[in-house]
Amino acid sequence: MSIVNATDDAPLLRTGLAHQIREFIVEGITTGRFGPGERIVERRIATELGVSQGPVREALRQLEALRLIESLPNRGARVRAFTEQDMVEIFPVRAGLERTAVELALPRLGDRLDALEAQNRRLADAAETGDLAAQMRLSIDFHREIVEAAGNRLLISVWESLGIELWTTLSLRLHKTEIYSKSAEHAQLIEAFRRADPAAPRMLHDHVMNYAP
Repeated sequence: MSIVNATDDAPLLRTGLAHQIREFIVEGITTGRFGPGERIVERRIATELGVSQGPVREALRQLEALRLIESLPNRGARVRAFTEQDMVEIFPVRAGLERTAVELALPRLGDRLDALEAQNRRLADAAETGDLAAQMRLSIDFHREIVEAAGNRLLISVWESLGIELWTTLSLRLHKTEIYSKSAEHAQLIEAFRRADPAAPRMLHDHVMNYAP
C-alpha cells in the first residue's frame, strides 16, 4: 500500500491518510493478518506505512466507531472478537439501506443495466475459476452500483460506513456463506430492474439477508 507522509500543517492530507490507513487495517483484519484480540499498535502501523501517528490515531477512532476494534484502558486498541450477534445486527441494517436505495433508484436503474450486467459477468467468471476474493469484491461492487444509483449522499455514506467488505468476508469465513450462486440472483435482480418491478426493493432486501447467519 502506497501512502504519502503527512505533516501537521496538512489537515486535509491527514484526513485522506486516515482513510487509507483505515483501509489498510481493514484489509489486515479481512485477510486474518490481524486476528481477534490482537493489538493494533499506533507506532508500529505508523512505522510500517511511513506516516506520523496522528492519522493512524484517527483511523483507529473511525474503526472503533465501526465496532471493528475496541480500545481498552492501559491496553490500547485491539481487534474485536466478532460474534454471530454482530452478523445478526449488521445484515438487517444493510438490507434495509439497500431496499431504500432501490426504492429511490428504480426509475433510474434502467440507465445502469449495462454496468450491472458487466459486473455480473465478471462475477460469474470469478465463480468459474473459484476466485473467492474476486467474487466477494465484484459482488460488493454490484451492490455499490445500486446504492450509488439512489443519488442520496447520506444513504451512500451510511452504507459505506458499515464496512460492507469486512462483514461480508467475516460472514463467508465464519458461516461458510455460499457466494458462487450470487450471480444467478443478481441476474434476477437485473431483470426486475429492467421491468421497474415494484417488488425489486424486497427482492434485494431478501438477497442481502441470504448473507446473514
